[in-house]
Amino acid sequence: MIVALEPPPPSLTEQATASLRRAILATRLPPGETVSETAAATLTGLGKAPVRAALARLADEGLVQPLPRRGWMVSPITVRDIHEVFALRALLEPEAARLAAGRVDAAALERLDAVVRCGYDPADPESALAFLEANRAFHVAVAELSGNRRLARILGRLLDEATRMLVLGLARRDRTGEMRAEHGALIAALVAGDGEEAARLAACEIGTSRTMVMDALLSPEAATRIAT
Repeated sequence: MIVALEPPPPSLTEQATASLRRAILATRLPPGETVSETAAATLTGLGKAPVRAALARLADEGLVQPLPRRGWMVSPITVRDIHEVFALRALLEPEAARLAAGRVDAAALERLDAVVRCGYDPADPESALAFLEANRAFHVAVAELSGNRRLARILGRLLDEATRMLVLGLARRDRTGEMRAEHGALIAALVAGDGEEAARLAACEIGTSRTMVMDALLSPEAATRIAT
């Protein structure tokens, strides 16, 4: 008899990393914010040692930057970041959708439809993050259906980078209803095996989301959040 072993509980450093990453992605720690180790420890409810290690990990991910003798700064979002992330998505995601067409089964559909069932409160950044986590799962699932595992991994990382941008974009313009409709249309094209339509729909969604992000982050009230 094979007994399944429970995974070990996350270490204090892993807990601190997850807590700080979520605060950054939800923009509770906004781009450009200066964060001391003491403040980060208070936010996470953990000690300075795991928080210091967590901040180093997040620096490797590009989410924070060290400030000599001042602590850490949440990495700003630049116009170049937005252009590069959405340009790469536009290159890769339509092709992933094209390859995934006709390969959808019932189990996959349940995963793809998760974002449609996810609630959203425009006044709550945590709600936006939960919606976008479901959105990420949707797009990664499409890429996995393409049969190219490397493509799915690359797109997952790109969507991680896009999350903060999209959280700020949704705060200015609630596009979640449109995104649900776009995903529903994409699912229909995938089930029908229409690769060209699936690719077109994927490209349109990326373009519309990019416009939403640019409009939000170039608005006067967002001037402190974005660099050129």
